[in-house]
Amino acid sequence: MYAVEMNHLSKIYTGGKTAVADMSLMLEQGEVFGFLGPNGAGKTTTVKVLNGMLQSSEGKCMVFGEDPAREPEKVHAVSGVMTEHAQMYNHLTGLQNLIFYGAMFGIGEEESRKRARELLKQLELADAAGQKLSAYSTGMRQRLSIARALMHRPKILFLDEPTSGLDPESAYNVNQMILALAKEQGMTVFLCTHQLRYAQEICTRYGLIDEGKLLTVGTLEELRDGVSSGMSVQIRADRVPDALEDALRKRAVSDRCRNTEQTAGIREFTFEAASEEEIPHIVSQIVESGGKVYHVSASRPSLEDIYFALTAERRQQ
Repeated sequence: MYAVEMNHLSKIYTGGKTAVADMSLMLEQGEVFGFLGPNGAGKTTTVKVLNGMLQSSEGKCMVFGEDPAREPEKVHAVSGVMTEHAQMYNHLTGLQNLIFYGAMFGIGEEESRKRARELLKQLELADAAGQKLSAYSTGMRQRLSIARALMHRPKILFLDEPTSGLDPESAYNVNQMILALAKEQGMTVFLCTHQLRYAQEICTRYGLIDEGKLLTVGTLEELRDGVSSGMSVQIRADRVPDALEDALRKRAVSDRCRNTEQTAGIREFTFEAASEEEIPHIVSQIVESGGKVYHVSASRPSLEDIYFALTAERRQQ
């Protein structure tokens, strides 16, 4: 059974705005899936449809075999949802908020209290358990929202910008908690964010979305192979053979294939290599001609590089 299934899912709002367009996607259980795109791309709408908060216009979706359009309560029983601006009760303490939401999921008061204290400790909110929510900072509210989503031990956790407003240490702890939930408890995580660098650090697979359209799905290596067969290489050296310099200029991937201003005679090249095996051959040519190599680095496309390449290609069509 898939954790999430979407088959030709679309959501068109009154007035004709298409928020989600013909989206098909399957998630395995235990994945940390990054659903990535800018604000307004359709991420939040997709999550709302998957949880029965909105009805799709076309297509079908399932969450752990349950249809959120027909039986949303069954989906709510297995899913936890943390939106970027989750609403809780300012006049209740952090602990009271969690106990209240525990009761909403049918958890007894004693068990809710125990579970709430456990989550407050995990998310570094134990000292603020007795404080009213109105006194919480943005980062504290964010962590309490995660705790609320985890109260009933869901099988799948939908997170919308979970580290927004958090300091680096708190963000790190939240990330470690997300990874542990997937690895140790087998929980599926559906992570929505526009922060591609952050997603690259934590997710196991990715879906890139733009203007409601799913551009591509895959692991980082699969996505890289889809946009480029090689890697970007940067070399700083002097006495580069003329023939090699001309060849590297023709393969340049930036305007940095030029003389540097800092040191006369030293050239910096950023070009695309077909494979790692090509790099030592290029370095050898420079050294054998009497040149010196000051820097060599190689990198594959990042998620940001892949996303911008795909969106640029789509808008040219």
